[in-house]
Amino acid sequence: MSKKVDIKNLQIGGGNKIDIQSMFNIKTEKVQEVVSQILRLEHAGCDIIRVAIKDQQDALAIKQIKDKISIPLVADVHFDYRLAISAIENGVDKVRINPGNIGSEDKVKLVADCIKAHKIAVRVGSNSGSVEKEFLTKYGKNEISLAESALLRVRQLEKYGVEDIVISAKTSSVPLTIKTYRYLAEKTDYPLHLGVTEAGTKEMGIVKSAIGIGSLLADGIGDTIRVSLTADPVEEIYAAKKILRAVGIDKNYAEIISCPTCGRTAYDMQSLAELIYQKTISVTKPIKIAVMGCVVNGPGEAADCDIGIAGGQGKCVIFKKGVVYKTLPEQDAIQEFLKEINEIAK
Repeated sequence: MSKKVDIKNLQIGGGNKIDIQSMFNIKTEKVQEVVSQILRLEHAGCDIIRVAIKDQQDALAIKQIKDKISIPLVADVHFDYRLAISAIENGVDKVRINPGNIGSEDKVKLVADCIKAHKIAVRVGSNSGSVEKEFLTKYGKNEISLAESALLRVRQLEKYGVEDIVISAKTSSVPLTIKTYRYLAEKTDYPLHLGVTEAGTKEMGIVKSAIGIGSLLADGIGDTIRVSLTADPVEEIYAAKKILRAVGIDKNYAEIISCPTCGRTAYDMQSLAELIYQKTISVTKPIKIAVMGCVVNGPGEAADCDIGIAGGQGKCVIFKKGVVYKTLPEQDAIQEFLKEINEIAK
């Protein structure tokens, strides 16, 4: 089990819930626009939000942003140690740095001292473009060089007394990402932030993230996650929640199982499955619902569901825990099914 690290009002690692992160795509100094987007992300289920700090105007905006949001704010800083210090002094809850590009050793120490003085956490790590040449020469471009590069940066901060550390080691390659995090999980007990970086546009990015992040979560690896998409950041939150649900970590939702349809399907099951999904999207208690194509694979295959429906020849059956208790004309059955789901979801 990983160590516990505090980030504002959250505790990550140590068996706590997997927190969902995202990053807004507006320049940080545009406070009102930034806050508006963060509030949308909060509403969607974002637990931690990261901001890019490109200049002093961005760093100074942190104080104003924090006054208007409730989730922890993480500053992402590269190349300039002064921006990291300014972000910390303006109240950021966590800082993401790469000690390898922040400047000379004395500058790294100044940032480390500031992190300790303000008692905040730090995320360090590597990606496929930041691996040191010594590791590439020794190991090649693989999970060992990527993970050892991240661990080198951890030791650099540990040397100056920084202990609240989260590690990431993302790549755009799903297999390499999985191997790297598995390696890290064996070598360290610091919390791990998971993600497949530069995963792409929405459709392919979700597939790559689901495989990469989902595989690691199924192994019991990971403490926070970000689904990186070239899309509205809110889509990252929706995708992350679905991944947590698919691997069985988040159970407080309406799970809908539905068959893929075949020649036996004699009613508009596809539209009904989509309707039930939309009607139950805000449910926050564990309910399992089946929308099945016919009685052949209906009540039997969905016997563990709280409620289900299967249809054919103008009629549908409604069943609970595999036991049929109503047979109705198709339209009547659909309305009755929705009514029954609402009762269960209360």
